[in-house]
Order: sequence, then structure tokens, then C-alpha cells
Amino acid sequence: MKEQEHDRLLRIKTEGVREWQHQSSHYNRYEATPYSALEVLFDEYEEWKSTDRFVDFGCGKGRFPFYVYHHLHASAVGVEMNGQLYQEAMENLARYMERAKKSRASIQFEHIFAEGYDIEKEDNRFYFFNPFSLQIFQKVIDNILRSVEDFPRSVDVILYYPTTEYSHFLEIQTVFELCKEIRLPGLYEENNNERFLIYRLD
Repeated sequence: MKEQEHDRLLRIKTEGVREWQHQSSHYNRYEATPYSALEVLFDEYEEWKSTDRFVDFGCGKGRFPFYVYHHLHASAVGVEMNGQLYQEAMENLARYMERAKKSRASIQFEHIFAEGYDIEKEDNRFYFFNPFSLQIFQKVIDNILRSVEDFPRSVDVILYYPTTEYSHFLEIQTVFELCKEIRLPGLYEENNNERFLIYRLD
């Protein structure tokens, strides 16, 4: 299913790339994870449960949270610091919920800097598509680890198109362990960034 068709199915608009007018060294451009990549991810990542709550840091217009809610029937939170993208995510949510079936899962969006998001005890799957600098990533991971200290649970960090800085930090400076690598067929052979890395803290 093509990107536009999948957006139409969900009654949302998440396509496109957005560069920032005032470029920051801490925040990367907006670009949604391809639907084809999400399909591969959740075909091979079988450890999730419908009781999980996914958090997408730098969610943009909300494609990942909508995908999780619609296809996995799991709860999802999108965290976005850019006001315009947050507004577009909320518009997508209003359109989507007009026809959405009732569910025990929830979907919501937070307009806040990633490091300011208060990790809830229900949050246990954290998704990153290179949204920001290593310094901010470190702060977010520290927030996750503090939450786990307060409310012990297994958590996964899912990286798409992973940077070496993110990976090295998780492997060298935290107790997270790499538990799965998922390569995107037909793309990884040309570009070895086309993969997901899943780190787990049990």
C-alpha cells in the first residue's frame, strides 16, 4: 500500500518532509517513517502486547502513533515540540476519531519538548526516528531510566535509521542491551541505515 493510500485509509495527512526555517543543531527535520518500514517492523517485532503504551518522541504529524493505535490496537503517545506539527497532528486526530472504532487503547499528543515529557508508569515502548541531538536523547533516556527505578518494568527503545551516537550511548553508558536488529529488505543492501535497532531493559 502506497504512502498516500495508507494516509487515506486512516483519514490523516502525514506525508512530506519539513525543514526548519531557523535550523537548530539540536532538532532534525520532520520526515515520517515509511509505512512499508512500519509493516516490516511489526511483522518481526513480536514482543509487543496490546497492553503496551508506545511513546514516539518527535512524532511530527503523528504517523507512528496512528499506526500503532489502528493496527496494533495499543495505546500511543506522540510527543512534539513544534507547534505547527502538533496542530497538524491534532487535526489528524480529530479526523481519525470521527470514524474510529471504540477501543480500550488510547491515542494522544503532547505539545512539549521531549526532555520535558513526564514518563508515565504505563509507558514502556519508546520510538525514535533521529528527532534530535545526542544531548537531548541522553536526557530522555535518563528520564526513562528514572521512571523504571520508580516503577520497575521491562522497556524497549526502538531506533529507526539509528545514528552511531545513539547506539554507542545506549550500549556503553546505559544498561540497555541490543535485543533485535530488523533490516529493511531491498533497502538495507543499498544503505545500512535502513534498519531498526531494538534495545531492551528487563
